[in-house]
Amino acid sequence: MKLKALIVDDEYPARQELRYALSKFDNVEIVGEAANAQEALALIKALDYSVLFLDIAMPGMNGLELGAAIQELPRQPAVIFVTAYDEYAVKAFEVNAVDYILKPIDEERLRRAIGKVMRAAGREAAPASEDTVADITPVRIDRLPAEKDGKTVLVTEADIVYAFTEGDAVYLKTYADKLLTRFTLKELEVRLNPAIFFRTHRCYVVNLHKVKEIIPFFNGTYTLVVDDKEQSEVPLSRAQAKKLRRLLGF
Repeated sequence: MKLKALIVDDEYPARQELRYALSKFDNVEIVGEAANAQEALALIKALDYSVLFLDIAMPGMNGLELGAAIQELPRQPAVIFVTAYDEYAVKAFEVNAVDYILKPIDEERLRRAIGKVMRAAGREAAPASEDTVADITPVRIDRLPAEKDGKTVLVTEADIVYAFTEGDAVYLKTYADKLLTRFTLKELEVRLNPAIFFRTHRCYVVNLHKVKEIIPFFNGTYTLVVDDKEQSEVPLSRAQAKKLRRLLGF
């Protein structure tokens, strides 16, 4: 299955950059481009797009307003925001955005976002039955199952300080507990709120709301001191440090 994509950005170089990034994915077909929200809305009403790659800061109707307008249409493409601004992430998810990607575009981040749309499209294509109705209804649950003292407990997303790998296992770290989970880190990246959780290292995903200090370490890397009982230190790789610096503005 190929996703029919529409790119919406008022800047031509940004559209070209995104077109090039998407050309690497065999499951995405770029059907159209629009330079503003009004033009995009007309195209969406005329054609059945699978996914919309949408900038936020545009003259006239902005991307968030377009996202809200799409919710009123009978045919609603999935929306992935692609923007240079991180401060709109919460509002983006209020208009049912599938994902929120910061410029410059990271290929792996783009791959995960496309994967979310593909999985959702696959669920919608399945025939509805008593067993599958819950699966095709988009519900985001902010709790994760984990193991503690031989029991399965549900951990609230906001209580997770960071997730990490240790050997072949993946753990969730809360303020006082270390809990085994069955998810991989990649699966947790998809499951956890991308506006809050950040992949700092190949072995760590961190809740940015729980970061207390960012300490320069060596050769462009950093150490994050987080707000748990042990005041744990989490590594921030050089490549991810560049992304976090752009995200937080330091």
